[in-house]
Amino acid sequence: MTRLKGLKNRYEPWKELCRDAEDIETLYELAAEAGDERESSGLEKSLKEIRERFEKQNLFEMMSGEVDKNSCFLTVHSGAGGTEACDWSQMLYRMYLRWAERKKFSVDEVDRLEVEGGIKSVTCKIEGEYAYGFLKGESGVHRLVRISPFDSNARRHTSFASVYLFPIIDDTIEVEIRPEDLRVDTYRSGGAGGQHVNKTDSAVRLTHLPTGIVAACQNERSQIKNRAIAMSMLKARLYEHYRQEKEKENEKFHQEKKDIAWGSQIRSYVFQPYTLVKDYRTKSEVGNIQAVMDGDIDIFIEEYLRFSWMQNSEAERKK
Repeated sequence: MTRLKGLKNRYEPWKELCRDAEDIETLYELAAEAGDERESSGLEKSLKEIRERFEKQNLFEMMSGEVDKNSCFLTVHSGAGGTEACDWSQMLYRMYLRWAERKKFSVDEVDRLEVEGGIKSVTCKIEGEYAYGFLKGESGVHRLVRISPFDSNARRHTSFASVYLFPIIDDTIEVEIRPEDLRVDTYRSGGAGGQHVNKTDSAVRLTHLPTGIVAACQNERSQIKNRAIAMSMLKARLYEHYRQEKEKENEKFHQEKKDIAWGSQIRSYVFQPYTLVKDYRTKSEVGNIQAVMDGDIDIFIEEYLRFSWMQNSEAERKK
């Protein structure tokens, strides 16, 4: 029933678009015969609205991967730049939280490592239909250029942070984790959360020994709940790891695993001497950087989906 509902949600909007387009075509022919220019201008407005609906619906066709419709885990790590980079990680994390609010997705923070000046690393779970499909292109290194608020000489600084996205794996997708391949560590949570959180070993860290992949959760009061969330994160990361191995997407894999420093960024956010956000893959640019930092990143997400779709289509044609 869930699969049937998903197919209906994908099919019905296209059916409505076709019907509305046929209606406009008929009305246009009648207006042309009658020579009614006022009716023609009204039809142009309706046609523009249909085009916008088409573009929106077409994005979902570009998210046809096995896990694109799933919710996801988002992780932000600070990179080169010291305190500046930790502050940049916090700004970047806020940007994605604002974007999720715009989409009416729910967000639960799973793990956070705070340092003076910002965030060293943070992981959250974003729940909503196609959350992973929309955000998967955000994986990579993000570069900030600005006058540092931490520099008494007001010099311009460059900072880096990395973003990683992992789909939340549901029961229809199997990811095998053998008990002997798993190391479980418990420890005391270090952040805010009340006396119980800080006085018991409720935090859980899972390490997959064959791959070295680690997942941790410390935000719940219960060790059982933390372990369940950490296991879900581990499955998500293992799925992504095995998918990359299976498809042998070496170029993409290495790009995502580059150093969080110069030469490996996917996008730059420039505050001074001018304001510009530029994506190096799609060449899309936005001058209103404040809107972007407030979560208005759909232009970059949509352009990447089109860019990725064209690349995949070209690869299929070459085969």
